[in-house]
Amino acid sequence: MKRIVARTTMDNHFIEIDDLESLDRFVANLNGSVGVVFKHSNTCGVSSRAYAEMSKLTFPIGIVVVQHARSVSTEIEKRWQVNHETPQVLIIKDGKIVWNASHFQVKAAEVEAAVKEVSSGW
Repeated sequence: MKRIVARTTMDNHFIEIDDLESLDRFVANLNGSVGVVFKHSNTCGVSSRAYAEMSKLTFPIGIVVVQHARSVSTEIEKRWQVNHETPQVLIIKDGKIVWNASHFQVKAAEVEAAVKEVSSGW
């Protein structure tokens, strides 16, 4: 059984989602609250820039590194009917995607504002 690995630095808290079980656990642990999933490619310059943006945030972020978790990326696409993109940020509430951004739209300030808006009930 794999476990969620948390990587913490001074500026961020990424929770690695590397298989379907860890994806299900991440969503279940939200208990209806707002959560953020960041799909990242470790071979893409645009994704590297997005990673730097996401690193500015201080709340927990589920991270899917697509090179290591292709099945998770595929499941996200199928489960929530969102096209596969990397980088991509998905905000989840009550088990549904309520906001997403990809590529150059991934900006810390916009993600943070969207999380606050979704958390307050729009």
